[in-house]
Amino acid sequence: MERDEVPSGRDSVFSRDTARASDFEFNEEVAGVFDDMLVRSVPCYLEQQRLIQQIAGRFLVEGRTVYDLGCSTGTTLMNIAGALGQATRLVGYDNSTPMLERARNNVAKAGLADRVDLRYADLNDNLSALDLEGAGVVTLCWTLQFVRPLGRDRLVRKIYESLGEGGVLICCEKILTNDSDMNRFFVDFYYDFKRRNGYSEHEILRKREALENVLVPYRADENTELFKRNGFQIVQTFFQWYNFCGFLCVKSTKEL
Repeated sequence: MERDEVPSGRDSVFSRDTARASDFEFNEEVAGVFDDMLVRSVPCYLEQQRLIQQIAGRFLVEGRTVYDLGCSTGTTLMNIAGALGQATRLVGYDNSTPMLERARNNVAKAGLADRVDLRYADLNDNLSALDLEGAGVVTLCWTLQFVRPLGRDRLVRKIYESLGEGGVLICCEKILTNDSDMNRFFVDFYYDFKRRNGYSEHEILRKREALENVLVPYRADENTELFKRNGFQIVQTFFQWYNFCGFLCVKSTKEL
């Protein structure tokens, strides 16, 4: 099986009939189906993973470490590990114990336990447990949107200060548009995407309710400003599908 064929249980978390979904949690039930949830809920998910892998391989300096913040089941780390040399050190952080347990199992099955270190950290906390020593590449894959807005500057600044010269932050996010009508169109197109992937109207509605006030997206320009005011000299979008966007942030004033 190729690494980007992401095996998982079938996501039916929001199929049950209840009055209202509770707030979304990365619990054991979600961890068990999360890979399927990502493939069916994130447009061009596998292609975005390939882009992340390519960018990491292009920018990582020998001797530096790859960090994935919000590593969930370990897919991004394992993809990057497959593209880089055996000496590359990779570290994943997550605040969900069930996600970390599943990631450890996946990493072990892939034969990468000696290269990938998985740790607990809460990005909404004081960040004292977030050690990014020797960072060369940091990935935030659909994670920053779950960090409380008041804490995003502090997190991005810590990432910038931890990266060496030429290091990069790769961030993939759901975004808002500058126009409310356009935003509604993009959301409609996104729900069409989810329907094509087998989600019912009931599941779409319940997940939207569960994510309300938990997932807080910014506009593309707000994310760009966030990265630049916290030090990154170069901020470039490398992917966009309606209301999903990928940002490449470089700590360098040198020509790429």
